[in-house]
Amino acid sequence: MGIVRLEDIVARFGGELIGDARLSIRQVASLEHAGPSEIGFLAHPKYRKKLAATRAGAVILSAAAAADCPTSCIVCADPYLYFTRVAQWLNPLAPATIGVHPSATVETAIPDSVSVAAGVVIGAAAQVGEGSRIGPGCVIGSGVVLGADALLHANVTIYPGCRIGARAIIHSGAVIGADGFGFAREQAGENAGAWLKIPQIGGVVIGDDVEIGANTTIDRGALDNTVIGDGVKLDNQIQVGHNVRIGAHSALAGCVGIAGSAEIGRRCTIGGGAVILGHLSLADDVNISAGTLVTKSVSQSGTYTGAVPFLEHAEWLKNFARLRRLDAMADKIRALEARLAELEKKS
Repeated sequence: MGIVRLEDIVARFGGELIGDARLSIRQVASLEHAGPSEIGFLAHPKYRKKLAATRAGAVILSAAAAADCPTSCIVCADPYLYFTRVAQWLNPLAPATIGVHPSATVETAIPDSVSVAAGVVIGAAAQVGEGSRIGPGCVIGSGVVLGADALLHANVTIYPGCRIGARAIIHSGAVIGADGFGFAREQAGENAGAWLKIPQIGGVVIGDDVEIGANTTIDRGALDNTVIGDGVKLDNQIQVGHNVRIGAHSALAGCVGIAGSAEIGRRCTIGGGAVILGHLSLADDVNISAGTLVTKSVSQSGTYTGAVPFLEHAEWLKNFARLRRLDAMADKIRALEARLAELEKKS
């Protein structure tokens, strides 16, 4: 992007500029590491003590913190969102090399505006949208539909028949459309106990503006499609089972596991390592804390936590030894209550 002035930033994104309007800014940075030609931000009060010592040329902050800023600043309602927009503007995607690398195998017609890197395989009848970028080693199966301006980093695999919307960002190692985990068990005969594979004949449908992290897997549906709504953000190493539906603008942190046929509402957030059991549903605007095991459906918006607080190991063992005795303790309490009630009657 090059160097911009503070007044250029405010002209583009709004906010109140306090200080040197012509200050040159070349990059964003954290408060503690920013230099005179960089712009930092203060989005949370717990970092306010770092403001006084910052060497940043300018800071993005709220009106409440402006009086304590030792340098030029931009005052806005949401400093974190404002910083994000500035960071995007100063760090555009590097230009791609348009065209098809000689080592790629392309079995379908693609637009001239598409970039196809070394070792890519694009199957027959696949459709690749204008301006898309396909990184080295990607495999796009037959009949896949990939929307315009998609970005696939190296070694992404999209199985046949999947549909991905415009402006998708898919990181390395992601697998879209592998078979869901579906098996029926033999109940009798010489093969009793054996598992019989259920053909997974559904697909995966992904909306516009979705980002999928590295090594995340989204299984195809058994009969109907697995569906990821517009604007969904999936972190690294997430498992999305077959026939799952995730509502628009939900965000899931790393290592979340969603079992088959679960339904996640719109604008939900799910913390790292949480597990959603199969065939459950979460309402819109539900927030699940990290490490939570969700064992029943959630019908009301709100924040839900099921993780055990972190403790020193010996204390943890002591508490869980007591937890195992809760039923017996409850029985004793009920017996004591009954005896106390009898004594009160006699008195």
